[in-house]
Amino acid sequence: MGVGMTVVEMVGAGPGRDGVRAIVGAPGEAVIALDFDGTLAPIVADPGAARAHPGVVGVLRGLAPVVGAVVVVTGRPAGLAVEFGGLEEVPGVVVLGHYGAERWEGGVVTAPGVHPGVEGARAALPGVLARVGAPEGTWVEDKGRSVAVHTRRTAAPEEALEALRAPVGELAREYGLVVEPGRLVLEVRPPGVDKGAALTGFLRERGARAVLYAGDDLGDVAAFAAVEELRKEGLKGVLVCAGAVGDAPVRELAERADVVVAGPEGVVGLLGALGEEIRGR
Repeated sequence: MGVGMTVVEMVGAGPGRDGVRAIVGAPGEAVIALDFDGTLAPIVADPGAARAHPGVVGVLRGLAPVVGAVVVVTGRPAGLAVEFGGLEEVPGVVVLGHYGAERWEGGVVTAPGVHPGVEGARAALPGVLARVGAPEGTWVEDKGRSVAVHTRRTAAPEEALEALRAPVGELAREYGLVVEPGRLVLEVRPPGVDKGAALTGFLRERGARAVLYAGDDLGDVAAFAAVEELRKEGLKGVLVCAGAVGDAPVRELAERADVVVAGPEGVVGLLGALGEEIRGR
């Protein structure tokens, strides 16, 4: 963010500018909604080692008392996002985990039962990977309500991902599941659950008049689309793409975003500036 540049100036013309003005003008009617991995926490080879950027808790603690709500919408289990982000220190924060299938609020996780197909897919996945000759470095993350196949540790991650896309998709269909692609990962999860539905439900629940949503990956496309649809109903929205440092941002997000920032550090800077403008109005 440029020296002396306001958030409105950073976002530029278009609906994003209206969104920023709405948030600053009536922050109590606004929701700050954020992805976790790649947006609040840098992407790392081992998802279990991910931790939020050191500025995240401070900037969210500053925003939480002055906006309608702060919500984190993530594909991770809600409790893990809270733990890895230190989010229990942010007053009133809500975490929607597993693309909205879980909700953490006030230290309590609520969720429906696990889709019956997940257990079958979990058991069958190692055999599928062995049969198709998945390259060394391919590994499976068990997320409880879903399973994810990662290729980041392989010698040719992009090629490995493409080679596994069809067999993993076939496995998902066999068990009544769907595949959510991401950065060097294919996640097998229940259908009908995505960040767009989770975000829309939360915004309606809170009666929000404005929202800022920040994300970095293909899983965030549904949330971007939800904000775009809600704009047609009068909601003011700001779409932020968090491009990974040293890596090109996801093209579809970058093209649809009102502003692209440099990973979690850029998100922290943007949110910090927004908080200052709200408190200084």
